[in-house]
Amino acid sequence: MAKNSKSIPSRGLRVADQIQRDLSVIIASELKDPRVGMVTITEVQLTPDYAHAKVFFTMLNDDPAAIKNTLDALSNSAGFLRNQLGRVLRIHTLPTLHFHHDSSTARGQEMSRLIDEANATRAKDDDQE
Repeated sequence: MAKNSKSIPSRGLRVADQIQRDLSVIIASELKDPRVGMVTITEVQLTPDYAHAKVFFTMLNDDPAAIKNTLDALSNSAGFLRNQLGRVLRIHTLPTLHFHHDSSTARGQEMSRLIDEANATRAKDDDQE
């Protein structure tokens, strides 16, 4: 069966998923920077040529100062992380890593809080009628 053009990005998605898994292990076990606390890699986005990878992370502590320190530490360690990634990942082009904080979980929690607050207000209004 001939492959259509829509199936081409699936390899990129598999490579991005593998980078996400490998980076999570490397950061947890081999990165010794004390500024990096409990970090979760939430997503990796690769460019089509695999030259660059946007690595999105979240933290337990969403304090802006802690986020900045962690982002600086991860950005400074990008070369080391890329080198360690090259030892476990066998692909022709190893991407340059660019780290970004993923604030979607914090936004989701805030939206959930607002929805709960609106539902509580609505319940009070229904009780008063």
